[in-house]
Amino acid sequence: MPPSRLAPGTGIVNVPDEGLALRTADGEFLRIDTGHADGEALTHRLVTGAGGKGTEANDELAPLVEAFEEAGYAVPATADPRPRPLRGHTVLLLGDTSLTAPLARFAAAEGADLRTAEPKQVTELVEGHAPDAPTAVVWCLDSPVPQGLWDEADRLPAVRVGWLRCHREGAHTWIEPIASAPGDITSAHIRLRRLAATPAHRELAAYWAGHRTPDTGPRPTEASAALIASLLTADLVAWAAGERYRSAALPARRRLRRVDLRDLTVTDHPVLPVPPVAPLPASAKPAGSRP
Repeated sequence: MPPSRLAPGTGIVNVPDEGLALRTADGEFLRIDTGHADGEALTHRLVTGAGGKGTEANDELAPLVEAFEEAGYAVPATADPRPRPLRGHTVLLLGDTSLTAPLARFAAAEGADLRTAEPKQVTELVEGHAPDAPTAVVWCLDSPVPQGLWDEADRLPAVRVGWLRCHREGAHTWIEPIASAPGDITSAHIRLRRLAATPAHRELAAYWAGHRTPDTGPRPTEASAALIASLLTADLVAWAAGERYRSAALPARRRLRRVDLRDLTVTDHPVLPVPPVAPLPASAKPAGSRP
């Protein structure tokens, strides 16, 4: 049989007087029933990827190793010992380099094909000119979002291109949920939800519209920029994996994050898309109004 070894994150524990147990990557312990096979030989086989001593030993271990493989607890011995979840995925970066530079490093380390983009390339993606590989757009701003800047990018999920973004308002950086399919949360949804959640909606709308004094910071430091880039990379990994490894209470597609740049605390907020407003029925129209 082809050589295989324990999958990354898993391990075998020799429990005194109890035999062998498997610790999964999620931290769960599973008892291993080796039957008549030699537990020490099985451990050696799965740790080193080398075959057992002699044909008879291989025959005894074969069904056990096959069971490990079918359950995902063993992988080919030639596989990359460090999975790169963004391999085969293209990530286009726009915005301020203080944030995109660390993000590029982190995403590249996870295997992403990183490219610097311009707004016109976002328009091309919306019009259906997406690369063959799964693609996501990440737009990072060290400022509030100018009105209308992200309107075009909000159409990316409709063509199944990932759409992830962050921006700063004073001492807070907001990381909005990644959107990758029709009906996911866009930046327009976030604005509506935030306006609905505050009694100061008029003041917030005026702030976003640019009726404010010049920005006084604080700017992201090396540490806070690294934190923001790490959180963005984690959302890209969740997007690439279809969130099948999700362990957080909130899925990335439904989570708005606020990073306080003063003490580097992160707060998660659940958020839902805003459904389209239905037109008024004819019977509800004011008398004398035109159809």
